[in-house]
Amino acid sequence: MTSPTSSTTHDRTDPRPILDRAIATGASVIARVRPDQLAAPTPCAEIDVRAMLGHLVAVLDRIAALGHGEDPFAVTETHASDDGWSDAWTTSARRAADAWRDDAVLEQPMALPWIQGNGAEVLASYFSELTVHTWDLAIATGQQPDWDDTVVAAALAARDFIPAENRRAFFEEISNAMSLDEVAIPFAEQVPVADDAPAIDRLLAWNGRDPSR
Repeated sequence: MTSPTSSTTHDRTDPRPILDRAIATGASVIARVRPDQLAAPTPCAEIDVRAMLGHLVAVLDRIAALGHGEDPFAVTETHASDDGWSDAWTTSARRAADAWRDDAVLEQPMALPWIQGNGAEVLASYFSELTVHTWDLAIATGQQPDWDDTVVAAALAARDFIPAENRRAFFEEISNAMSLDEVAIPFAEQVPVADDAPAIDRLLAWNGRDPSR
């Protein structure tokens, strides 16, 4: 594993280098997904590998939309050919990087239903989603990635936008505010895990995943 090189303060001030590292880990996992695995189930209920790939690429597209001052919720899930997911990931990663290239974007006020702050704070809130869904994809396709300690540490440091308890009520409020027909609960209640568990296990557990899978 790589060693952490950035402080939490630096991550929150300029999270772009951490985002690049999270994207690199995602790229390594996506590159090893075989076409015959696309219909396999993932740890996310009712989401197969193909759908998870589409969601992951869409996350980068939403990050790009935020950087451009556009509505991230207007982004739709991505579709690609069975052997085109790595190219789709690379293309969306480039768009995201270009959208956040100007340092001024990091200081702009931004708001999502679950977090309000400047651009840097909002961008850092995506570390967890990218890392956890990369794990979902890895588990579904029999991979054991070399997790980047710096990315995982930054994701743990930026997790405070999700409450530790009563998450259904939290997401019900968000879903109502967004006028959704159904309550969207992207992260289940946290799973108990030892305090000295590996950082990736603690991140997964916080997000409602069972790291022992």
